[in-house]
Amino acid sequence: MRRSRLTGFVTSLLLAAGLGLTGAASAQASSTAVSGGYVALGDSYSSGVGAGSYISSSGSCDRSTKAYPYLWNSAHSPSSFAFNACSGATTDDVLAGQLGSLNSSTGLVSITIGGNDAGFADVMTTCVTSSDSTCLSRINTAKAYVDSTLPGKLDNVYNSIRAKAPSARVVVLDYPRFYELGQFCIGLSDTKRSAINNAADELDNVIQKRALDHGFAFADVRSAFSSHEICSGSSWLHSLNWLDIGESYHPTAAGQSGGYLPALTSAA
Repeated sequence: MRRSRLTGFVTSLLLAAGLGLTGAASAQASSTAVSGGYVALGDSYSSGVGAGSYISSSGSCDRSTKAYPYLWNSAHSPSSFAFNACSGATTDDVLAGQLGSLNSSTGLVSITIGGNDAGFADVMTTCVTSSDSTCLSRINTAKAYVDSTLPGKLDNVYNSIRAKAPSARVVVLDYPRFYELGQFCIGLSDTKRSAINNAADELDNVIQKRALDHGFAFADVRSAFSSHEICSGSSWLHSLNWLDIGESYHPTAAGQSGGYLPALTSAA
C-alpha cells in the first residue's frame, strides 16, 4: 500500500513537471513567434475568401480582415506581420511571389497550399455540372496527381521556406471535409459528396506527411469543422454560391475564427 501511494505520488510529480515543461515550451514558441514576426502564406483558405471584409489594397488576392492570419496578428501583435496569402495560389505562385517577407528573424510562418495544384476548382465544377461517373473520374485524376506529383511540389515550397526562415516555427494547415454525410441536403448526390470528402482526406494526408517530414507543425482543421460541414445545421463552409461563385466551398467568417484560428493558435 505504501509503495502504491509512493508510486502514485512520484508519478504525479513527474506528470506535473512534464506539463510545466510543455507549457514553458509552448510559451517560448509563442514568444518567439511574436518577437520574430509573422508571415502568412498560401491560397484562398489563408487569404480568407468567403469570410468577407476584404482589404481593398489586396485586389484579386481577396485578403480578409476575418481570415485566421489577420485574427492571429490582431490577438498577438507580433513585431511584424506580412499577409502574403492570395486567392488562387499554387505552390509555384508561393515560390514566385510570396516568400520575399521571410528572413532569418521570422518567428512564425503559416500556410495552406496544395488544393489549387490538385485542381480543386475544376473538380468542384465538374461534380456540380456532370454525372456521378464523370465527377468520380475527375476526382480520381486529382487523387493521382496528389499521390504522384504534389509531394515534390510541397517539398519545393517547404525547403524554400526553411532556407529563407531557418529559425521560424512553420505551421502547415490543411483543408476541411466539405460535407456532413447521411443528412438530407439538396445538391450533389451522396456518391459525389462521399468521394469529395475522401479526396480531401487524401490531400490532407499527403500534406501532413510532407509537413512532418520537414519538421514543421501540422494543424489539422478537420475535427474542428466536424458538424460544421455543408449539409450540417451550422455550416462553416459556403455551398455553391451563384451570387459570388468564388466564395463557393470556402470557409465563412465563423469557419476562419472557429476552425482555422484555434488550429493555428494551438500549433503556434
